[in-house]
Amino acid sequence: MVTAKRLLDWEGWGMAQEGFDAATLYAYVLLQPDNAGRARTAFPVLGSPAGLAAEAAVCAQLLQTVARGDNLVLEGPLRNWAGELRRR
Repeated sequence: MVTAKRLLDWEGWGMAQEGFDAATLYAYVLLQPDNAGRARTAFPVLGSPAGLAAEAAVCAQLLQTVARGDNLVLEGPLRNWAGELRRR
């Protein structure tokens, strides 16, 4: 008998653009450069046209949380990521 496995993401319940979850994971591992590199390798959607849109959306959302006083430890890496995205 085969059992199907599913993962439900209750935090952001709803539709998001392709690559949004991969970009979110990438954002939260920016403080660990080795893992950030591994995330980019594991999720080839990152860097694709659809993935770049998702990356920009996630980066902007998290920068908004920084402006509200949350995720402050990510501010520098997020700003660097935003700069990289603008250059693409």
